[in-house]
Amino acid sequence: MQANQPYTIITGSSQGLGKAFAEICAKQKRNLILISLPNENNGNLAQELSDKFNIEAIRYEVNLTKKEELYKLVNFVKKFPVNILINNAGIGGANKFDEVSLDYLNNIILLNIKSLVTLTHQLLPILKKQEEAFILNISSLAAFAPMPFKTVYPASKAFVSSFSRGLKAELKETNIHVAVAHPGPMATNENVSKRVNALTGIVKFSVLSPEKTAEICLEKLLKKKAVIIPGKLNWFNSLLLRYVPTPIQLRILNGKLKTETTNTFSDDS
Repeated sequence: MQANQPYTIITGSSQGLGKAFAEICAKQKRNLILISLPNENNGNLAQELSDKFNIEAIRYEVNLTKKEELYKLVNFVKKFPVNILINNAGIGGANKFDEVSLDYLNNIILLNIKSLVTLTHQLLPILKKQEEAFILNISSLAAFAPMPFKTVYPASKAFVSSFSRGLKAELKETNIHVAVAHPGPMATNENVSKRVNALTGIVKFSVLSPEKTAEICLEKLLKKKAVIIPGKLNWFNSLLLRYVPTPIQLRILNGKLKTETTNTFSDDS
């Protein structure tokens, strides 16, 4: 066991991108605190990684949208020396804004924004105690453009991007490096896989596996890159989303997204 080594915290660790982060960090002999929803096989993953790589892998099951549970998690992880925080958990999907429940919309905000900000804020004192520390916030290519039939999701990811860039500048003179990643589409779980398989054109060819995405993100995080866009085609797509006039974007996206009707918890969408 790597008992004297610091810990890496990964939210949304039971599947998809979060699981890929966990596996790579375990191979690098990093102790882990794996955070996921209850009953998502997180315990088996923690045990498997602990046995295979001779590390300490601690599981913690929690609904990050519940305030009381979130603060219990905060109090728990404060007991450990943490030098990497990967805020990966998120919820996404597509539906007409007026046809989804307010609870669903609030959960996007609570998970994608509030839990990320809370964990980051509360763990900064712990991270500052380390010789060197890292925060990786997972945004999305969706952060670069407003999207009909997703509305709140890309707005939440735009928040993550802006928050991360600002915090990086604020912490410039400290031991903490902050990065934001903008992954493109990935097959992170069964529901998202169906959407990914239905993609066409350049977007379909830009799809990376969660494993490759995690590998790129971690490599660039440790090299202290501020903005990470995994994959050359995703980088090209990000330029289109940033520089094509918004009215043109909206006409194109409106046609592509109006057929999506998936609401799902996922590591990222």
